[in-house]
Amino acid sequence: MTQRLPPSLTPLDTALAALLRGVGPVAPVELPLTEADGCIAAGMPLLAAYPPCDIAAADGWALRANDLVGASSYSPLPVTRLPVWVDAGDAMPEGCDCVLDADAVEVSGPLAQVLAEGVPGQGVRRAGTDVPERTPVAAEGYPISAAVLLLARAAGTEKLSVRRPRLRLVNLPGATVTTQMIADVARAAGLDVSTLEAGARDATSIAAALDVSACDLLLTIGGSGVGRQDAAVLALAQRGNLIAHGLALQPGRTAAVGRLGEVPIVALPGSPDHALAVWLALVLPLIDRLSARLPRRSTTLPLARKIASNVGIAEIALLAEEHHAWTPLAVGEWSLQAIARADAWLLISASHEGFAAGAAADAYLMRE
Repeated sequence: MTQRLPPSLTPLDTALAALLRGVGPVAPVELPLTEADGCIAAGMPLLAAYPPCDIAAADGWALRANDLVGASSYSPLPVTRLPVWVDAGDAMPEGCDCVLDADAVEVSGPLAQVLAEGVPGQGVRRAGTDVPERTPVAAEGYPISAAVLLLARAAGTEKLSVRRPRLRLVNLPGATVTTQMIADVARAAGLDVSTLEAGARDATSIAAALDVSACDLLLTIGGSGVGRQDAAVLALAQRGNLIAHGLALQPGRTAAVGRLGEVPIVALPGSPDHALAVWLALVLPLIDRLSARLPRRSTTLPLARKIASNVGIAEIALLAEEHHAWTPLAVGEWSLQAIARADAWLLISASHEGFAAGAAADAYLMRE
């Protein structure tokens, strides 16, 4: 038995609403900083001040500015005790509030003279200037970025509380390249990804691989079309609840959505462009719900050229930013080159005929 598309395709909004129904955020977990990159921040700790004390911002001599009034190369100022040499990052000695360059102090045995004045704070990084006391390490609901990790490490924080949905990918033989692509974008989005390959492309082998015991979301890759070796949708119908097969979405028309118990399942097509389109239109909103992510930021720019779209089917346009405008690269049908060049993507609703040249387009960045 081969799987077939229904005579009418399911609207994208209908499929997405059914997929999201009853889905809530996963529980926060504490992860080491090395594993938290890209995950969505949950309850964020308040950081201690950094630096914790005044430190030298440059190598030089630590002195007190008020003791140096009038010092110059024409009128060297003798000091009663040798100044303290500090390297950048050293704690400032007690009573010192400036750091002078090496050539600003002449030392001869136990004697020293200063050849320049200083001002309070010169060459010094004050306590709390990088991270003020009780600063939240990140905004809850947004991804942990490299900048957030920098703050956390500087303040001595070792773990962060994040939401990290568990994603299982079931790869069908022949779809390895697409599976690797989806795994890469999923890990970049902060998901905990595990991959399993079905023994064969028949429904029985695929159904045996649909194990949701340790995941919050399951994706199958390949086998969602109507070819003689496509059986992913039949396997989903055997094991769980098939909600829709055949979406009014281009690329991505042959995708399917369903559930196995409480776990959402999306059957992605094996072609990289169709799989990525379904990831953007269906899977990302599901991941955002699971991770309690706040709405993604869009970037608004005028269109360099018009975009024509077919009414009745949602289409995704790939865009490149050129000269402060969005240049359409591909609409509905994507080449791998267009995917590689794309800076952003734009979802055109099924009721929309497209956009005129110069119209403002709110697009989502491919790489945040």
